[in-house]
Amino acid sequence: MMNSTALPRWNAELRTKSPREIVRWAVAQAGGRAVVSTNFRPYEAAILHLAVSVQPDIPVLWVDHGYNRPATYRHAEELRARLGLNLKPFLPRLTPAHRDALHGPVLPTTEDEAGLKKFSVLMKLEPFQRGMRELAPTVWITALRQVQNPNRAGLDIVSLDENFGALKVSPLFYATDADLEAYLAAHRLPNEWDYFDPAKADEKRECGLHAAWGKQAVSA
Repeated sequence: MMNSTALPRWNAELRTKSPREIVRWAVAQAGGRAVVSTNFRPYEAAILHLAVSVQPDIPVLWVDHGYNRPATYRHAEELRARLGLNLKPFLPRLTPAHRDALHGPVLPTTEDEAGLKKFSVLMKLEPFQRGMRELAPTVWITALRQVQNPNRAGLDIVSLDENFGALKVSPLFYATDADLEAYLAAHRLPNEWDYFDPAKADEKRECGLHAAWGKQAVSA
């Protein structure tokens, strides 16, 4: 893991750069070991387009937990074809049917925090950890944005990820929805609004990939 003492300087310098310049910087730091992660949620086409415009063969880590809606799967296939994505899907060890038989159906509610965390560990964190271990990136490019939820508001463009041991770079961290709408329009990229993450139930909650409790969960 890289030295955290450089983080303030990097963030100060990158704050004035464009998202594409930040991606170029991230790829340059990686020594050939950069990845970009996606869940094909709204606006994900922007980070994927940016990443492949700098490194066309960059591995795209996708945890397909099996609960995506049909529109999200169609969106994923459209982007794979249009952008030539080097998609690396990682699936949970349990199928959705197997998980539901053991733990009951996934409900769109935030009231069962323990149940949501259990879902996250089984269906998202474990396969994501497996993917990060197999791909072994030094730099992890993400679509995190400051406006998404309170936890992410305290982050920055570059951070040291404690859960998965990589330098995490978020080129769109300060982008607004309007910025991303303009980017998608300029590059004629599709969007996907039917996305739902059963590990979150709403946008204010973290699934564990970018929260401290996720490290404890995947280490358990």
